[in-house]
Amino acid sequence: MTSEKDTYKTITKASPETLFKDRGSKFYGYAFPVTAEDEVKVHLDDLRKKHYNARHWCYAWQLGKGYEQYRANDDGEPSNSAGMPIYGQLQSFDVTNILVVVVRYFGGTKLGVGGLIQAYKTGAQLALEASVIHEKTIDVEFLLKFEYPEMNVVMRIVKDEAINITHQKMELACEFTISIRKKDAEKIFSIFENTYKVDIKKL
Repeated sequence: MTSEKDTYKTITKASPETLFKDRGSKFYGYAFPVTAEDEVKVHLDDLRKKHYNARHWCYAWQLGKGYEQYRANDDGEPSNSAGMPIYGQLQSFDVTNILVVVVRYFGGTKLGVGGLIQAYKTGAQLALEASVIHEKTIDVEFLLKFEYPEMNVVMRIVKDEAINITHQKMELACEFTISIRKKDAEKIFSIFENTYKVDIKKL
């Protein structure tokens, strides 16, 4: 069994709006579930319409079950004073497939870079604390092909190993799509690969 990470944390629905105030400035925080970069733009456009009088719409996102992609945007605030503190909270909460946006209304008093960093960090933290975070497993899908007479053998393995069948075609030639947790994938592949008259391939 490998020690490779096979779980990730994410949210399945948007957080409620949160609000942090500092010296007259208001920082509204939002967290959204996203699985692709083009979804980010949709949420940002919506927030720009909702908060059309705001000064800045700063954000960070992280994508991929393996936490592969991320971006941080200061949206006109001093460099690294907004996007990176927001991204830091995504790292701190160990979450992915999430966009966090902090919308700022300027209150007349400059906060300085240190104040901005703290405010955007807090705005992001509040949005993530208000979210329901779920831990999910990283799964691998395989396609099983076998003739109908092999059905009992296949079903016994499925039952013994508590395998999740996501799609099935039961005819003379049968096909099962199975979903296996990443850490068990090698073992399950090996079992079916060594089962007579059963063909398995990774999807």
